[in-house]
Amino acid sequence: MKEYMPFINGQNKPSHPGKVIDDVNPATGEVFAKVHLASAEDIEEAISTAYAASKLWAKTTPREKEAVLLKAADIFESRTDEIRTILMRESGSVYAKAMFEIGLVADILRVAAGEARRVFGQTFTSNDPGVLSYSTRRPLGVIAGISPFNAPMILSTKKFAMAIAAGNAFVLKPSSHTPICGLIFGEIFKEAGLPDGVLNIIPCSSGDLGETFQTDPRIAMITLTGSTRVGKLVAASAAMHLKKCTVELGGKSPTIVLGDADVDYAVDTATFSIFLHQGQICMAGSRIIVEENIYDEFCEKFAAKVKTLKVGNPEDPSTIIGPLIEEAQCRFIDGLIDDAVAKGATLLSGREHEGCFYKPTVVSNVTEEMVIFHEEAFGPAAAIIKARDLDHVIELANNSNYGLSSSIITDNLSAALRLSEEIESGMVHINGPTIQDEAHIPFGGVKESGMGREGGHFAIEEMTELKWVTVEAAGNRHYPF
Repeated sequence: MKEYMPFINGQNKPSHPGKVIDDVNPATGEVFAKVHLASAEDIEEAISTAYAASKLWAKTTPREKEAVLLKAADIFESRTDEIRTILMRESGSVYAKAMFEIGLVADILRVAAGEARRVFGQTFTSNDPGVLSYSTRRPLGVIAGISPFNAPMILSTKKFAMAIAAGNAFVLKPSSHTPICGLIFGEIFKEAGLPDGVLNIIPCSSGDLGETFQTDPRIAMITLTGSTRVGKLVAASAAMHLKKCTVELGGKSPTIVLGDADVDYAVDTATFSIFLHQGQICMAGSRIIVEENIYDEFCEKFAAKVKTLKVGNPEDPSTIIGPLIEEAQCRFIDGLIDDAVAKGATLLSGREHEGCFYKPTVVSNVTEEMVIFHEEAFGPAAAIIKARDLDHVIELANNSNYGLSSSIITDNLSAALRLSEEIESGMVHINGPTIQDEAHIPFGGVKESGMGREGGHFAIEEMTELKWVTVEAAGNRHYPF
């Protein structure tokens, strides 16, 4: 059985004092690998190594950074079969989702390579004659990242690739559910020629990490994707140390179906938005808000389609619904469904589970008094809500602590544009699903869905410091005293 170790200073090292955990396939419950967890000593070595490496990497030319990132993308793609298997066995990704993740990771690496040449400053006019005034962007130094289990490779790469392109060194803590999906990048970047110490990967327990990223002065920034509860704690702690922080957190994204919509297309869009990767996606369209004139037709067709979704082995290419990451999430979803039904909702399908597999579930007649209207299920559970008119749609959509993504299905351009302006959401997709991502766009949310943006030059701006510089000839300035 293969063992995976922390990647520190360009090497895979056994952990000290040697804590090793089982990596379990959520679909089968079987152990398929062993993972060494980094200790406090290993974490210290990773940070000190990154700090030392950041000084030289900041002076590396854009051409060299670009070459490493492009080569890493090629190596990553050449290992597609192996990486697809890891995604399916470690995170429960079905075949199609794993292939999407692989494609986007390669794209992120190549976009990051391009951004290495696009770390721009500006020139300014000056009120003082003879003065050249301009700004530059400089690397922060060491950035620490914490990535989740649901899209473990995408959400790790978004962080470290752009940081490296901007001239920073990076320390990555992958999710404890998916450590191999993070550790694999150590091998890839070693082969790609990244200097030792620029990227360090430390699977570790929360107890051993503690608040090290927030309190260590050698770390200039933290970037995290995770739950809103954890994100608030990390951001608050980072703020106490005046440390930069970007957090991409939870969501309760609405799929809005207006009364003029093509119902069949709306059903297809809503199904993809909530059931991709078993609903374990922050952008999942878990609230489906439908105008009342087509509400009954939508509910009937949506429930019928959901019942056809195949649940099973994620390594079978025909499977749509794979396992949740852990069985405890099934019981949490049960509670949301039971609360809704007790308060008057109608169960149209699902609310059955075995092991980590939860059947796709639909409840209609959901109201704002029900917990499922507000709480993120992070599973295959869709809540359908009836709206009276456009004003009511906006009211329902904005009655949420979250504001990550949203979808609007309509042929009414005027209504779509109004909704795109008035919905409190970081991302709006008209006639597309809530789940969309590209390597170069500004990805992020508002309210309790997070702060800051990932992707392309938006990430470069987050991961650099802006400096103002002026130049003038000696003797140019005459002082009053």
